[in-house]
Amino acid sequence: QVQLEESGGGLVQAGGSLRLSCAASGIIVSINTMAWYRQAPGKQRELAAQITSSGTTHYADSVKGRFTISRDNYKNTVYLQMNSLKPEDTAVYYCYVRKNSRDYWGQGTQVTVSS
Repeated sequence: QVQLEESGGGLVQAGGSLRLSCAASGIIVSINTMAWYRQAPGKQRELAAQITSSGTTHYADSVKGRFTISRDNYKNTVYLQMNSLKPEDTAVYYCYVRKNSRDYWGQGTQVTVSS
């Protein structure tokens, strides 16, 4: 059974940093494409960043240069380092993986950036 557990969200001032963690079980993060999505109030869920099994990363234009996705294969965990945070980064952040034609989501972690 695939389980994704996010942590690391919180309240931070604009310009600050946070690191989100996604601890995975039931899958091996190093051989799957893992992603972070986010959903702001009243908006659709959107892709923030993803990392493929080969280590190729992709970022939304809105976070490029500020966010970094990475993984620790030993801990089977994916991270999202968020720097230079802006109020518009306020959202619930979700860890995501697609496996065997099924979508799996974590429960989400709230990130709030105050101006």
